[in-house]
Amino acid sequence: LSGLLVLAACSVDVAPAAVTVPSGEQKGLSVSGEGKVSAVPDVILLQLGIEAEAKTVAQAQDLARGAMNRVQQALTSKGVAQKDIQTQRFSIQAVTEFVEEAGRKGRVVIVGYRVSNTVLAKVRQLDRAGEALDAVADAGGDLTRSQGISFTIADTAALVTQAREKALKDAQAKARQMTDILGVKLGKPIFISESTPFFPSPQPFKLEAGLAAPSTPISPGELEINVTVQIRFAID
Repeated sequence: LSGLLVLAACSVDVAPAAVTVPSGEQKGLSVSGEGKVSAVPDVILLQLGIEAEAKTVAQAQDLARGAMNRVQQALTSKGVAQKDIQTQRFSIQAVTEFVEEAGRKGRVVIVGYRVSNTVLAKVRQLDRAGEALDAVADAGGDLTRSQGISFTIADTAALVTQAREKALKDAQAKARQMTDILGVKLGKPIFISESTPFFPSPQPFKLEAGLAAPSTPISPGELEINVTVQIRFAID
């Protein structure tokens, strides 16, 4: 009993720890705003390549080298600057074949080699993009490979500025509507953040080898620049 009495005397009630919320952490009115600006692309990106096969690596390289040189010459002849032609990928792969042997398990043998060379060409004269594709197809012949076409805008600074202004005005309009309905006074912004501007582009489309026709039509369409902001306003 004495032991129990000692324990009872030592027992105390412990109050749960208080959680302190930082002052002003959630005060104010938080809104988001979105701004969009559309513009016609002024640069077309062509992903072009050469693929050559031969019995030896050296022979395949010679074929690919000659064809790529002709492709690059065709591009420059259509107004594409040399600095706008960039190698994207170069590979040498063995071409294999499965051979069955009488009385034995089949085996894989090397029958040749494939050399692939892909470049990205920036065509800044949109009206000559079709001509450039035609010239490449003629220069590379059956070794020509086209990975696709995509579009971009060389200088987006002014467009981003316009989209940002629209996003800020959109956020402000939302905040004013909310405070008017709630009957409170809208104060100054106390926090502003912006997401990375988003530049969605049309999906690239592929051009099959040998399908290029004279004056291949290219339609760049429009690109949309999207800016989103988050603002927290003080309210009274």
